[in-house]
Amino acid sequence: MQFSSAIVGAFSLLISQAIAAPSLKERDFNSYIATERSIALQGALNNIGPNGSQVAGAGPYVIASPSKENPDYFFTWTRDSALTMKMIVDEFIFGNKALQPYVEEYIHAQAVLQTVSNPSGTFLPAGLGLGEPKYQADGTRFNGAWGRPQRDGPALRAITLITYCNWLIQNGQTTRARNVIWPIISNDLSYVGQYWNQTGFDLWEEVLGSSFFTIQNSHRALVQGTKLARDLRVTCIGCDQAPEVLCFLQSFWNGKYIVSNINTNIARTGLDGNSILGAISVFDIDAYCDSPTFQPCNNKMLSNFRYLMNSFREAYAINTGIPSGKGIAVGRYTEDVYYNGNPWYLITTAAAEYLYDAVAQWKARHNLIVDDDSYEFFKDLYPAVTKRQYNSGNENSPFVQIMNAVTAYADSFLAIAEKYTPKSGALAEQYDRNTGAALSARDLTWSYAAFVTMAERRSGQYPATWGTRQAAPAPAICTASSTPGKYVPATAAGAPNVTSSCQVNVVFNVNASTYFGENIYIIGSTDDLGAWNEANSLPLGAGGYTADRPLWSTSAYLNAGETASYKYVRQENCNQPWIYESQNRTLVVPTCGSAAITVEDAWVGPVGTSGSC
Repeated sequence: MQFSSAIVGAFSLLISQAIAAPSLKERDFNSYIATERSIALQGALNNIGPNGSQVAGAGPYVIASPSKENPDYFFTWTRDSALTMKMIVDEFIFGNKALQPYVEEYIHAQAVLQTVSNPSGTFLPAGLGLGEPKYQADGTRFNGAWGRPQRDGPALRAITLITYCNWLIQNGQTTRARNVIWPIISNDLSYVGQYWNQTGFDLWEEVLGSSFFTIQNSHRALVQGTKLARDLRVTCIGCDQAPEVLCFLQSFWNGKYIVSNINTNIARTGLDGNSILGAISVFDIDAYCDSPTFQPCNNKMLSNFRYLMNSFREAYAINTGIPSGKGIAVGRYTEDVYYNGNPWYLITTAAAEYLYDAVAQWKARHNLIVDDDSYEFFKDLYPAVTKRQYNSGNENSPFVQIMNAVTAYADSFLAIAEKYTPKSGALAEQYDRNTGAALSARDLTWSYAAFVTMAERRSGQYPATWGTRQAAPAPAICTASSTPGKYVPATAAGAPNVTSSCQVNVVFNVNASTYFGENIYIIGSTDDLGAWNEANSLPLGAGGYTADRPLWSTSAYLNAGETASYKYVRQENCNQPWIYESQNRTLVVPTCGSAAITVEDAWVGPVGTSGSC
């Protein structure tokens, strides 16, 4: 029997399509991702004021969660907001033009927020207030005790706004990028360049030290800022610090994995979801895998990924029996005790995104190199692996088989997220380590944003390169350097034209033994010390507190030459009354132009006792 060539060709096409068609299971999985991606995007938008359906009463800010009790997350965090808006900017650039109004509102809101005085400090003269982690939902200061400053927020906000500015430039709106948005970015980059080498609290708001996540994003922000400044023909103050930041970034590798927080006084292994969140945040499709920026495909980072995942395999009951090379529920770190220490949705999907990123980078480079650092990672997934370079080839080539194995590994993490996501698709912060039930804050904005970015990568949507190949190299020897910042309110974007008199930096240190849940504040006669109003008093931080020295500390700027009366105050738990120390203190602030001073005090007067709540 004979057929025409046209019929044979059509028959062959049908056969090839049948072979290539996804299985029912694959279609169901892909359908879940598409459906959940839509739910997640809307879930994030629902948490953006003032019109978000879940955040009535909020200002034009990204709210972390609608939850107002157990826990209360009805605040706007600079970090969470920037990560969420980076997702929205990317979605806009990928084609969802309906999202642009959210981006424009974010620009105005952040210009205003930069100038809000807060417990981390004021905007002028030295930008200290930019390190404040969170604000009330209406954009006013949050005055409670907290882990501050947090230095990742300005870097992440700069990255988000730089990404949008690049789109504006490509679409003929350079003037708007230069005149309206660059002043906001410039303030943030000034902060990064000035304070990157000082300790701050990590993204979990618990550890005072140097954070891998923060340093990674600080470097990216300064590199991107350098290029944008050149494109806009403006000066980037602080961007000269990029090579030094990159040099310091190498300090986190211990030969086996990333120690996510260094320069601390905590006793942990250092294995932390911080490290994979950092890697996906600085993902560059154009990067080389041996880039010192620690990209997802970097062999050291693959070793880190394996160590981190293995630390969780026996930590949670819901991971029992899941072998190496298969996805698991992933949390922050195994020593975690917050809500009893559970896996997080956003870190589980981040593990999948990390692997999708790595595969994309290998495919873009058309090769991968297996070395001593990455060998065990690859062996778990492809037992026949050897230490050598694998080049791209046909469908049966080892390179393609490894790509398929890593992709399947990524999908298995996503399958875990699917298993423990409620039928509604709502994503909370955590899910129970024993039962998988959703818990902690409901409808967490960051959880939603993380799902969308993961789905982008799985579908082959990658943001444009941020310039890893063009970045200035790190010096041979690191230097503890800094560039003084220049801070100017971004009035063209709607910031108030705040001004400052000549002020002097004063660090207040007080030794005050406290119980867990008790906090120390300073209150005084000047506006900068709260004008004797407890609601505006300055909370001190306990990041340096030890048994040998119960140190509470804060840094403030006070008007030069003024005389300030002040006291330390204990904020008790269980709604007990505040306790004022018995001693009246006086400080004469040095004259204009004086160097910073440190005041060393010790608590004098009655102490508190924990309540029975």
